[in-house]
Amino acid sequence: MNWRIKPLDEIIATAEKKSLKRSLGAFQLTMMGIGAIIGTGIFVLTAEAAQKAGPGMMVSFIVAGFVCAVAALCYAELSSMVPVSGSAYTYSYAVLGEAIAWMVGWALVLEFAVAASAVSVGWSNYFVGNIERMFDIELADTFTKGLYAGGLINLPAAVIAMLVTALLVVGTRESATVNAFLVLIKVAALVLFVVLAIPVINGENFEPFAPNGFFDSGGLGIGIAGAAASIFFAYVGFDAVATAAEETKNPQRNIPIGLIGSLAICTVFYLLVAAGAVGSIGAQPVSDASGIPLSPGSEAFFAACAQPANANLLACSDEPLAHVLDMIGWGKVAQLIALAAFLALPSVILMMLFGQTRIFFVMARDGLLPFNETLSKVHPKFGTPYVVTLITGAAVTIFAAFFPVGVLADISNSGTLFAFLTVAVGVMVLRRREPNRPRPFTTPAIWLVGPLAFAGCAFLLFSLPLRTQLTFMLWTGVGLLVYLAYGYRKSPLANR
Repeated sequence: MNWRIKPLDEIIATAEKKSLKRSLGAFQLTMMGIGAIIGTGIFVLTAEAAQKAGPGMMVSFIVAGFVCAVAALCYAELSSMVPVSGSAYTYSYAVLGEAIAWMVGWALVLEFAVAASAVSVGWSNYFVGNIERMFDIELADTFTKGLYAGGLINLPAAVIAMLVTALLVVGTRESATVNAFLVLIKVAALVLFVVLAIPVINGENFEPFAPNGFFDSGGLGIGIAGAAASIFFAYVGFDAVATAAEETKNPQRNIPIGLIGSLAICTVFYLLVAAGAVGSIGAQPVSDASGIPLSPGSEAFFAACAQPANANLLACSDEPLAHVLDMIGWGKVAQLIALAAFLALPSVILMMLFGQTRIFFVMARDGLLPFNETLSKVHPKFGTPYVVTLITGAAVTIFAAFFPVGVLADISNSGTLFAFLTVAVGVMVLRRREPNRPRPFTTPAIWLVGPLAFAGCAFLLFSLPLRTQLTFMLWTGVGLLVYLAYGYRKSPLANR
């Protein structure tokens, strides 16, 4: 293993030589965090959580939120000390060494790029649904679904990915302004849902509370723990705030505010939304003839949901929040919720693409990617890393156009959890190695919070379906081969 480390002072000096424009404040960062967090997770994965955990998904939201909270405290300390782009990749380079940093950067591709493609496809589904309802027409599958779903190409998904890419090339402040507007739409939609669903809660809908138990021994990710591992996707995105450190005014103050503020706001919303969804119509999972719960996304699950007796179950809904309102008699408002999700999801795509391009930008600046001089170019007018943005946007567009959503959320979670795990280790190592280094934000009770963050991320990582864990290991292996073929030999640290 290659343990060569790039000192913190050198990382900051390198960033200053080829820096990005600082234009973001605490409010914009908090809005960016909320924009990245609230999206596919709460608007779509609520149904999957219901299938995995039943009403126990309330606990799943709490578990996932707690793990994110302790991880966010670790992120806040490191981001305030190292106010440059790169997030977990940069922190790992400074603390754990180049090889670990590369693995983290490679894993973050799963978090950001894969998630951006998945959300683009999710947005396409909302787009098609809203168009068909508004104009009473049926759009052909040929150009609205990928090959995996009986179509040819998912044009709406490809178009939204390209539009968001263009917006990011134009400028960070412009992107943040658009994002803040979309965040307001999402928050308004969730507030409306809570106001209408909470008053009709029926306590009987919470029983049995944990029909699938807490743990799953079958490798399918079923149970409260498995649902927490999937629901984690609903919180993913707050770390994208850390990737904007180099473009933030007074980052030592504003980055921690953006991280913790956005996570706190979203956690409150999620618990209220989950309570409203479960309490108003119930959330019992779909089972086979013998009473065994089915794995969400499986052929057997979709076949069961196609049966009239299961059609109205929360677990079988593609638009769970709109479905809940429709079931409790708010059909017109349900259409507004679906419209709000359609309008708001692009902000999630924006933040996922934003995070990915900043990770690649810093890796190129560090000399670990081929053609690093080209990839790390900053646009002379807009001040953005336009080359890497265009390349990343093209990749996300292709995946969105032709590949399925399927298990992408879980795959994305695997990369995120690995990155969070390394951040928890890094903040503890740095406390020992450089105890006197200035820390504008200090993680409270680090020797409690740090181990909790590490253990929580590891727990959720191993609660994911076995196929997801194997996919992550395969992806990591490919990344190590790429590093050994280029980065190991070409790194500036290799020739010292």
